[in-house]
Amino acid sequence: MKVAVIGTTGFVGKHITVELANRGIEVTGISRKEQQSDRPNLQYTGVDANDIAALASALKGFDVVINAFSAGWTNPNIYEDFIAGSKAIQQAVKQSGVKRFICIGGAGSLYLPDGTQLVDTFPADNPFVPGAKAARDYFHILKEETELDWAFFSPAMDMHQGITTGRTGKYRLGTDHPVMDENGKNVLSVEDLAVVIADEVENPKHHQMRFTAAY
Repeated sequence: MKVAVIGTTGFVGKHITVELANRGIEVTGISRKEQQSDRPNLQYTGVDANDIAALASALKGFDVVINAFSAGWTNPNIYEDFIAGSKAIQQAVKQSGVKRFICIGGAGSLYLPDGTQLVDTFPADNPFVPGAKAARDYFHILKEETELDWAFFSPAMDMHQGITTGRTGKYRLGTDHPVMDENGKNVLSVEDLAVVIADEVENPKHHQMRFTAAY
């Protein structure tokens, strides 16, 4: 199996790339700047995600494309750049001929029991709101996609560099609502996020739908 990870240098993309490589899967990490690898089953390619033609060419021959693209949380144009980049990646995947497409989104589009989406409960001045809204709005775009065998993953609400659980290999799956633990928390480490995605690559369960996971 050959898997391409777009956004391989990012916080999430890096861990997904490593998890896949550790499983012996042939992985190519794609980012703007090419890197070096000393692992036989891992290589890196430098491609701008917004260059549809170049990205489509780079993706040809892969079995799965994972989109962990990030427009940068400190980017003042994060909303516009995330939407544009995500749409470009989606188009490039279609042009490449790859059918299986897994996107890493955000938790903001998950629904609370009353039907409210999480992002709509955030204070207006929360710096993460533009990025969260961008991920939600792109999900609506992706839901109209009929040519690709896509899946959209929403991480837990608490999934950041401050989560020190590490890789446990344990998680519970959900779809449109946060997966809560016995304390009412919705938590997942980035290492276990990578496990979730690698498991989905090896044993696909979600098709034309969103899924989520947490402890």
